[in-house]
Parts: sequence; C-alpha cells; structure tokens
Amino acid sequence: MRRLLPDPGPTTVSEQLETYRPWEEPPEERPLVAMNFVATVDGRATIDGRSGPIGSEADTAMLAGLRTRFDAVMVGAGTMRVERYGRLASKPETRERSQEAGLAAEPLMVLVSGRLDLPWDAPLFGEGGEILIFTSSETDPPATASSVEVVRHPGAVDLTEAVRHLRRERGIRALLSEGGPHLHEQMQADGLVDDLFLTIAPKLSGGEAPRIIEGPLPGVVDLRLAWLLEEDGELFARYRRS
Repeated sequence: MRRLLPDPGPTTVSEQLETYRPWEEPPEERPLVAMNFVATVDGRATIDGRSGPIGSEADTAMLAGLRTRFDAVMVGAGTMRVERYGRLASKPETRERSQEAGLAAEPLMVLVSGRLDLPWDAPLFGEGGEILIFTSSETDPPATASSVEVVRHPGAVDLTEAVRHLRRERGIRALLSEGGPHLHEQMQADGLVDDLFLTIAPKLSGGEAPRIIEGPLPGVVDLRLAWLLEEDGELFARYRRS
C-alpha cells in the first residue's frame, strides 16, 4: 500500500490508522461520527445485494482496523438484514488493539430499526456482546444471548437525538456508521457526519444497485480530502466535512 496524499510514500492500514484518534475530538453534544463505505468506480455500493463482493482483503483490513478506533459501530436495519453481522471483535488480537488505544475491547453495536424488523437469528444476537437498538416500535425484542437495550423514539427514530443519547448516556466519543445508503442520507441531511471513509474498487457493476447515498439532501455537502491511499488499483480515501 502507498500513500498518495499527503506525504507520498509507503504505508500500511495499521500505520495509517495509528494516528487517527477520533475519540480525542468529539463535538460538545455528540460523538464524532464517521461513515465507512466501499463502492465501485460507477458508484454502486452493492453487487448482488451485498457490499462484500466489491472490496478486497485490503478493504476488509481497513474495515476491521477502523472498528478498533471507535467506541461504537452503527448500522441500519436493512444493512443488518443483508449482511447478518456477527460479533464485532471476536479475535483476541482485535480486542487487544482497541485496548492498546485506550478504548473498550469491543465497540458497542448500535442498530437503527424503526419497526424492530431484525434478523434475530443472526450471529450478532447469539454470540454475546452488547447491543443498543434505537426504534420507534412498541414491540419487545425476543430473548437473545447478547445483551440488548432498546431506546424508543415516538413516531420515528430521531438520529440527532440518538447520537446525543450515545454521548450523554453511554459516554460514546466516536461513532462509526457502516450504513446503509438510506441511513447515510439521513445522517448527512442532519449534519451529523464528520468523516467519510470511502474505498473505491477498480470495478464496474452497472445495474440498479444503490449508491452510497440514497435519497435527496437539503443541499450540496462539501468535503475536504484528508488522505488518499492506493493498493492494486484500489483507492482508500478519507474525507472530512468542510
């Protein structure tokens, strides 16, 4: 892997993330929020309905590495139903990296599900760990091996209040959101995204797959390129909201 911007030269995922410490600069009332996506050159965020076929081993390493730099990871219900997450930090070395940075061994898993329509048989719910769900549903979740806390919002989930709740009630300083595109659109529209990590795979897929944002924004969001990495034609960009 090589760094193209700034300071061109050789690097690795671990080396690049070593200096990225988002928990040190949270806004006053909410966590610092970053989004992470992989996309094809034509802007598609999935192939055959999933994001996994787009990226490479390097992209997987970036995903795993980013999770060790945040207090919590958030995903929307649609992404959870498709990707069927397991525990975020099952490997001892991953847990050690988080602890070495002064974070908890495993980030809090945060789900956003208006109807509480979730794949309760997914590994995430059966492998232990801690999960917090924001929902507008009045139904109760089933019993699971994992610890599940439900925070209810009347009518619809208010993402601004949700991230403030994470800061206020759970002490979350840095939140990584992995989408999907509709959740990304809502968070950008509410001005909640500080960093965008975007892997651009050297692939064209065409079709009607979603882009990394699905839905209108109230205006154009200007971004500033903070770094750009490359490996085997795959680009790894970190943008900051201007």
